[in-house]
Order: sequence, then C-alpha cells, then structure tokens
Amino acid sequence: MGFTLELLSIYTSSKALLLLFLCCNSCMSLADGVDRLALLSFKAHITSDPFHVMSSWNDSVPYCQWPGVICGGHRHPNRVRALRLRSSGLVGPVAPEIGNLSFLREISLYNNSLNGEIPREVSFLFRLRYLFLSNNSFEGEIPPNISRCFNLIEIHLSYNDIVGKIPAELGFLSKLQIFSFYDNRLMGQIPASIGNLSSLYAISGAENGISGSIPDAVGQLTELAYLALGGNKLSGTIPPAIYNISSLRVFDVGDNQLQGSLPTNLGFSVPNLSFFSIANNQFHGPIPISMSNLSKLEEFYAGENSLIGKVAVHFGGMSKLNLLFLAKNHLGSEGADDLNFISTLINCSSLTLLDLRDNQFGGVFPNSIANFSTQLTYLYLSRNQISGDIPVGIGNLVSLQYLGLSRNLLEGSIPTTIGRLQMLNKLNLDGNRFTGPIPSSLGNLTLLIELDLGDNILQGKVPSSLGKCKYLLRLGLYGNSFNGIIPKEIFELYTLIELYLSRNSFFGSLPLEVGSLTNLGILDVSENMLSGEIPSTLGTCIILEHLFMEGNLFQGSIPSSLSSLRGLQDLDLSRNNLSGFIPKYLDTFKFLQKLNLSFNHLEGGVSTDGVFGNLSAISVNGNDKLCGGIPKLHLPACQTQKSKDGKPHVFKLIVIICGCGGSLFFIFMTYFFIIHRSRKEKKESNLFLIEGRHPKISYAQLFKSTDGFSSANLIGVGSFGSVYKGVLNHGETIVAIKILKAMILKL
Repeated sequence: MGFTLELLSIYTSSKALLLLFLCCNSCMSLADGVDRLALLSFKAHITSDPFHVMSSWNDSVPYCQWPGVICGGHRHPNRVRALRLRSSGLVGPVAPEIGNLSFLREISLYNNSLNGEIPREVSFLFRLRYLFLSNNSFEGEIPPNISRCFNLIEIHLSYNDIVGKIPAELGFLSKLQIFSFYDNRLMGQIPASIGNLSSLYAISGAENGISGSIPDAVGQLTELAYLALGGNKLSGTIPPAIYNISSLRVFDVGDNQLQGSLPTNLGFSVPNLSFFSIANNQFHGPIPISMSNLSKLEEFYAGENSLIGKVAVHFGGMSKLNLLFLAKNHLGSEGADDLNFISTLINCSSLTLLDLRDNQFGGVFPNSIANFSTQLTYLYLSRNQISGDIPVGIGNLVSLQYLGLSRNLLEGSIPTTIGRLQMLNKLNLDGNRFTGPIPSSLGNLTLLIELDLGDNILQGKVPSSLGKCKYLLRLGLYGNSFNGIIPKEIFELYTLIELYLSRNSFFGSLPLEVGSLTNLGILDVSENMLSGEIPSTLGTCIILEHLFMEGNLFQGSIPSSLSSLRGLQDLDLSRNNLSGFIPKYLDTFKFLQKLNLSFNHLEGGVSTDGVFGNLSAISVNGNDKLCGGIPKLHLPACQTQKSKDGKPHVFKLIVIICGCGGSLFFIFMTYFFIIHRSRKEKKESNLFLIEGRHPKISYAQLFKSTDGFSSANLIGVGSFGSVYKGVLNHGETIVAIKILKAMILKL
C-alpha cells in the first residue's frame, strides 16, 4: 500500500512538473511573439531603408537572426537583448512598441536619420543600460520618465534637435556614468540634482542654449573626468569645488559668459588635465604660474578674455602640448622680456598651433621660434608690439600653413627663406615696416590662398613669379612704394576674389587681361599713376561688388561694357580725367550704395533715379559741365530748346530756309537800288565820281570786288547793315559798299 502511494505521489509530481513545463513553454512562446511583433512594428515605422538592412525581417528567418537583432542569455536565449542598427541610413520615427522589448539592455541607433520624439515607452525598459541615439533628427524633449530605467549607464543624445530642459528626474539614475547631449537645442538651467549622480564620469553638453550658473553640486562629482559645457549661455563664476576634482581630464566651458579668475593652485589641484578651455568668456587676472605643473596638458585655450600680465608659465614640462591659444587678451606689457616664455616651447615637440595675436606683447621677434617643432602648422603673432627682423631660420618650419605677423613693428627685408614654406596657405605681413623688394622666392608658395603685404615700405617692381601662386584668392600689395607696370601675370590668377593694389606708384595702363579675373569681387587700384582708358574688358568681371579706381590718370568715357556689373555696391572713379556723359545704366544698379564720380570732366545731365536720388550715396563735385540732378546737388538746370509741338529739328530747318531766303532778298534789293540810281547819272567815260554822281556798277562787279562779300573785307557793322571794302578798276579804286542787314536769327 505504501509502495502504491509512493508511485502515486511520483506520478502526481511528474504531472505537475509536466503541466508547469508546458505552461512555461507557452509563456516563452508568448514572450517570443511579443518581441517579434515589436520588431515588426519598428520596421513598419521606418520610411526609408536605403541599405535594405531590414529586408530579411520576415517569417523566413527567425527574428534572432535578423540583422541588427541580438538575442541571448542563459535563462532567456530567445529574448532580444540588443538592437544595433547604427549607421544604416534609416529614416522615420521609432515605434512606441520598442517599449515591449522588455529584455533590452542596449539600443544602438546612432548615425541615422531617425526623427520624431524619443518614445516615452522607453521608460518600460528597466533592464536598459545603453541608449545610443546620437546623430539623428530626434525632436521634442528628453522624456522625464526615462529615470525609471534605473540601470542606465550611458545616455547619448548628441547631434539632434531635442528641446526643452534637462529633466531634474535624471538625478535618480544613480548608475549613470556618461550623459551626452552635445549640439541640441536644450535650454534652461542645469538641475542641481545632477550632483546626485555619484558615478558620473562624463558630461558632454556643449553647443546648446543652457543658461544660468553651473550648480555647486557639480563639484560633488568626484569621479568626473570629462566636463564639456562650451558654447552655451552660462554665466556667473566656476564653483571653486570643480577646480578640486583631481580626476578632471577635460574641462571645457569656452564660449559662454562666465567670469572670475583662475585659482593660483590650478596646476596642482587638477594635475591630470589634458584639455583646458575657458576661451571667449570674461575671465580676468593672470595665468597662474602653477600651470607649469600640467605635464599632461595637450590643448590650452584661454583666448578672447581679459587676462592680463606677463605669461610666466614654463611650458618645458608639457611635452604633449600641441595647441596654445592665448589670443585677444591684454597679456604682456610691451616690455622687452614679454616673449621670454616662447623659448620654453622648444621642448613641446608636438606643438602645431601657437596663437598670441591681439595682445600687448613687446620685445624682439624671438629667434627661438626657428627651433620650434617642425610640426608647427599655425603661427599667429599679429597685432602686438613685436619689433626686430624675422629670423632667417623661420624657413625651418616646413609644415607651416598659416603665418600671421600683421600690425607689429617688424622691419628689415622679408627673408627669402620664407619661400621654403611650401605648405603655406596664408601669409600676412601687412602693417609693419618691411623694406626692400618682394622676394621672388614667394613664387614657390604655390599653395597660397592669401598673401597680404600691404602697408609696409616695400619698393621696386612686383615680381612676375607671383603668377605661380595659382590658388590665390586674396592679394594685398596696397600702401607700399611699388612702381613700374602691373605684371600681366597677376591677371592670370583666375582664382582671385580680392585684389588690392592701391596707394603705390604703378603707371601705364590697366591691362585688358583684367577681364580674365571673372571671380573678382573687389578690385582696388586707387591712388596710383595709371593712365589710358578704363578697360572695356572689366565688363566681364560680372561678380564685382567693389570697384575703386580713384586718384589715377584714367581718361576717355566710362565704358558702356560696365553695364553688365549689375551687382556693384561701390564704384569710385573720382579724381581722374574722365570725360563724356554719365552712363544711364548706373540708374538701374539696384545694389549700388556708393558712387563717386567727382573731379573729372564729365558733362551733361545727372539723373535723379536709383542711386542718384540719394545725396549721401553719390558725389559729382568738380565736374563743371554737369547739370540737373536732385536739388540738393545744387547743379545748374539743364537747358533744353524744344518747339511747342515737340519737333525742334523741323523748326530749325524752317528758320534756316527763311533766313537764307531773307538774305538773298535783301541782296537783290540792294542790287536793284544801285541799278536804279545809276540810270539817273550822267554817262561818263570813266568811273570816277564827278560832281556828286556815282558810277554805274553791276552786282557781279560788287560781288567780285568784295571777294564774294568775304568777312576779310568787312569794315564794320551798323544797326542797319554791314559795310564792305571793295576794290574796283583793277585795284586802282577802293570803295565802301553798304548792305542793308536782314533780321538775324539765332538758332
């Protein structure tokens, strides 16, 4: 009996286990169906799948084998653990059914074109650890209920269009290590609750619209190594506790409205810094000497602030330093020792950028720069008070792409060794005291896109070798003492957008080849001794917006071909010898803001249309033969002589005919009077006057005796006629012949 009961018990237990097994299988099948339906819903919401990543998401293949779907786990091998569809070109919103994938630990959808809002159903995924949604087009706000995903370790939302505030509820994600929301449109303040994230390693929130001050609570994040909040609207001062987070490696608060000074012990309190940026804020005070201790520093950005004093940092221990940006401060004192720190940079073998422009550094150009790393790519020292010569050894910096030394007190000649810097893209030496000629070796800089030598004391002829710089976009030779003709090779630089040749002593004509510069937007040849006519080929430079030709010896009329320069904004042809009429096409230039035609020999009427209607936009002074225009120009009125019926030419013709007819009539009457009088006189055998009688003379004789009433024989003109000298009787008799005057008509 006992044995029977034992068998019955075993049977009953086995049946229960069988029922439980069947039930579990049914549950697993149901769960599997949920995951499959959620994935199909995800696919249905995608509007574009250019790489056909999800083309095999159908019943022919088990969903755990679908591309991008990762299943696994010992207890639940058929449940979806990860969705990895990064860089797949997908377009469309994320289906809310993604919240049904309850075993998800990773959502990796970055580098797509997904849009719409982040589904709030993500909050159902309490197992979720990694959320990668960067570089998409997600909109809306960060769902506050995402805080329910209490296992989250990383949130990546960068490069989207997310708006709103950072939810204070994120403070509940105690396991969160990385929070990245770079380059969105988030606003509001950083919630103080972020200080509760004791495991936080990185905050990347640059390029948003976050305002207010940085919470003091951020100073509690003792594990923080990466703090990047640049490009926002943060104000106030940096909480002092942040400078005591010794684990900090990246500190970026550049491009905000922060203020205050740097702590003197900065180099000791954050010794692990590799990236430090406070650029473009309102920091003041000196750069702490303790920064000499930052041996791991690679990039140092402190430009565009109000920092003062001498730079006393010794950079010799920063062997990894590759970027030093101190531009646009008040550093230096115009003293001879201001640039002593430069020599300490020789040991920075990775240095690629040194930017000290727009400060108050004085002293002589350091020769030690010639010993810098050959990796140096950018060297900017412009707008300081640096004097002396450029060292010949600068030619050693063979990797230089940008060399900016503008607006200093540099002198001497331009070293020919600069021609070795064949990687140069920009060379700016303007606003110094350089003398001598342009080295022909500059023609070796065939990658130059900008060359500015303006406002120096350079002289001689411009070398034709500059024509080898075929990529030049901007050429500035203004404000020197260059002479001779402008090399035609300059006008073969078809890429030129800006050409400045003003304030030199160039002579000769402006070559017709100037018309080849069809990309030119600015041409300035003013204040030279150029002569001849304005080249008609200028009309082919249809992109021209600014044309300055004043202060030369140009003559002739303003070419009609300039009518094609419809985009002109500035045109200055003043102080030349131009003549003729002001072209009518200038009235129609819609973008013309400044027009100066003064001090030429122009004539005729001045329009009142277009730019001519704005007194502040035009100048026509010094053209004595101009008339008309708007009243404020105070020019004389133009004289017009038209008949009432509007046919002046017909009227003139009638007057001429009538005048000629009248003259002939009076000549005939004079002849008739002479003949009539002669008949009453006594016939004499000679032509002398006897007893008051006149001789008989024919009209032909009168005409012949006065040489056809020539003006050479005109004796005088009275109120009733003209008196001519006549020579009769083969020159023996001189008589006076009076002709009654007809009405004089002035046409």
